[in-house]
Amino acid sequence: MSRPETNPLRDPRDRRLPRVPDPCALVVFGVTGDLARKKLIPAVYDLGNRGLLPPGFVLLGFARRDWGVGEFESLAREAASQHSRTEFREDVWRRIADSLSFLPGSFDDPEGFDALAAKLVELEETHGIKGNAAFYLSIPPAAFPTVLEQMARTEMSDNSVRGGWRRVVVEKPFGHDQQSARELNELVDRVFTPNDVFRIDHYLGKETVQNLLALRFANTLFEPIWNSHFVDSVQITMAEDVGIDGRAAFYDSAGAARDVLQNHLLQLLALTAMEEPVSFDAEAIRTEKIKVLNAISLPRDLEHDAIRGQYDQGWLAGQRVPAYLDEKDVPKGSTTETYVAVRLGIETRRWAGVPFYLRTGKRLPRRVTEIAVVFKKAPHLPFDATDTVELGQNQLVVRVQPDEGVTLRFGSKVPGSAMEVRDVSMDFLYGASFTESSPEAYERLILDVLLGDQTLFPRNEEVDASWRVIDPLEEFWATHPPEKYRAGEWGPRGADEMLTRDGRVWRRP
Repeated sequence: MSRPETNPLRDPRDRRLPRVPDPCALVVFGVTGDLARKKLIPAVYDLGNRGLLPPGFVLLGFARRDWGVGEFESLAREAASQHSRTEFREDVWRRIADSLSFLPGSFDDPEGFDALAAKLVELEETHGIKGNAAFYLSIPPAAFPTVLEQMARTEMSDNSVRGGWRRVVVEKPFGHDQQSARELNELVDRVFTPNDVFRIDHYLGKETVQNLLALRFANTLFEPIWNSHFVDSVQITMAEDVGIDGRAAFYDSAGAARDVLQNHLLQLLALTAMEEPVSFDAEAIRTEKIKVLNAISLPRDLEHDAIRGQYDQGWLAGQRVPAYLDEKDVPKGSTTETYVAVRLGIETRRWAGVPFYLRTGKRLPRRVTEIAVVFKKAPHLPFDATDTVELGQNQLVVRVQPDEGVTLRFGSKVPGSAMEVRDVSMDFLYGASFTESSPEAYERLILDVLLGDQTLFPRNEEVDASWRVIDPLEEFWATHPPEKYRAGEWGPRGADEMLTRDGRVWRRP
């Protein structure tokens, strides 16, 4: 069992103060990869800059490079200076640099893992980590079993043997279907205790995603109308303007549904639709999320209500961009989708009859993630039809990125002698309302891992329920090639027609 974190310098009753973990090591497998350089190392620096790293903290890199600590420090310094959220300061970096360590080794090399186990024992003496270590698997999913088996062999994953806590962070995608996810879950839970497994979905670490819970449950304004009596539909969009960024080997085997829909979008749906938890702790929130995921229903007409597409060549930001099939290392004739749009239902009393439209895609006009709750029209308008021609439906839009905030769209009278009603927007912007900038998602999530707080991490039941939704879609799409759409457009025509048949249109972010 994991030991609860303690910090004698802070009053545990004061939840306003950020907690600082016990002395520990963060072991990053694949520390020379893009994720570690662009997200993990900068997040560690930002935590250090905010004074949230414990005394004795060690960042230990493990990768297939013939490096010493000096080379690793150079890579880490460059990563922190280029990608950190907070200002890069030499005094902060010197403190972090003293905590860096590196071990060369391959994932199938027993000697490398023996050296890693010995290094962690050594750190108990030199840095006082007391056996506390978190292992971040920043590696391809196919390598997970090999690394986990090596940790089991060396017993470095065993809390009872090491005397402190041992935790593991697993990046998505967690499996490629329900069966493989269950097999991986079984392996991870056998090597680590279930409470020490952190399945990371970085979207859940974003400030605006967490604010969705505050918006709903800290206010009496929205919750009474957060149901099928008042809500017409919900649209959840994650749009990217980039292509696959040289990740053809991974992306062509995954596609948009496995890469984004199975995790990010279904998690956002669950948070949007869940009932109020009995408390704001990990188990209570997960309980409500699982209820939603288990209540999701697929459309009966998959051909028209489950659309996937693949981008063709086009123009984006004034530049000509290639088709997906012309991207480097993409197999000729690949039918992998780069766009998905699906109409889902939630079979509960609160949401019966309300369609949830989810879409994600690459090479779309702009990068944006948002949750749009579209309300029903007023049952009666006492105004002339000509006075309300520009009046649409009320909308509450939670902008997850990049302009974090909330927009409320409603009707208002236009100044003048005529009774003309038109849509207006009321905006809340995080950057304008708070003096402190929002931490990056990985910054928050890494801190939670070191503290042992699983509130923002999906459990295996959530992963299993998500694959229950995705597997039938993948089975259907296996015999239906993706529809083409031009880069720089908002997706294939079939996605627009899906909403048109319902008498609705996609919201333009």
